Amino acid sequence: MLINYLEKRFGRFAIPNLTVLLIAGQVLAFGAQMVNPDVLERIVLIPNRVLDGEVQRLLTFMFVPPGDILFFALFAWYLFHLMGTALEHYWGTFRYNLFLLIGYLATVADGFLTPDGFITFGYVQASVFLAFAWLNPYFELRIMFILPVQIRWLALLTWIGYGYGAATGTWEIKLQIAAAVLNFFVFFGREVWQRLLNGRQMMRRQAKRIASARKEPDYFHICAVCGLTDKSDPKMDFRYCSRCNGNLAYCSQHLQDHNHVRNDEGDE
Repeated sequence: MLINYLEKRFGRFAIPNLTVLLIAGQVLAFGAQMVNPDVLERIVLIPNRVLDGEVQRLLTFMFVPPGDILFFALFAWYLFHLMGTALEHYWGTFRYNLFLLIGYLATVADGFLTPDGFITFGYVQASVFLAFAWLNPYFELRIMFILPVQIRWLALLTWIGYGYGAATGTWEIKLQIAAAVLNFFVFFGREVWQRLLNGRQMMRRQAKRIASARKEPDYFHICAVCGLTDKSDPKMDFRYCSRCNGNLAYCSQHLQDHNHVRNDEGDE
C-alpha cells in the first residue's frame, strides 16, 4: 500500500501534535487582529500576492482564525482539537500529517486556479470533521456546548451542502469543494464505494423479497393433505370439503380420507 511505503520512508519527518500547533497559531492571529484588523489581510492566501513575492502567505494562511467572534472561535478550536487529536491517535502521527498535507496542497492548488480569491485553512479543518464523523458516526456532539446531536447528521448536512454547491455553484465553488474533500476520498474512497455497493445489493435483495411476497401463486388448487396442485397434475380433480373450515381443497385421493378441520372443535 502506498501510504505504508510513504510512512516507512518519510515517517520520521512527521510533526506530532500538529493540531495544537495550528490552533496556537490561530489564537495568536486572533489576538493580533483584535489589535490591528489589517493583520488577516496580510496572512490570508492570495495567490497573486504570492506570485509577487509574498511567499510567506503559503504558510501563514493556515493560521487564519475561524471567525472574529470569540465564542464561535473557541467552539471551532474545541472541535478541531477534539477531532484532530482523535484522528492522530487513531491513524498515527504520519498518516494524520499526510491527511492534512493533501488538504493543504489541494487548497493551495485550487487557490492558484482562482488567483484573485482569498484562501483560508477552513476547508481543511472541515475535512478533519468529515473524517472524524465517518469513523465515529454515533459520537454525540453538543452544539454550542448545549444541544446534543449525533455527529453523523451534521456530517450529512455538510455533504448535502457540498453536493448542492457542486451542482449549482460556479467553477470556483466546484474547485473549492473538490479541494475540500480530496483528502477524505484518498483515505476513505474505497470504503465509501464498498458501502455503496453493499447498500445497492441490500436494496436489490429487499426488492426481491418484497416481489416474492407479493407474487401470486402459479396454481389455483392445492391439496391440503399432500400438497398436490393443479399445475403439478393438471388432470387431477380437486374438490372442497364443506365440513372443513378455511375453504380447503383436496385431491380425489384425499377427499374422503382426511381429518376435517374445525377452528373451534379441532380436527375430527
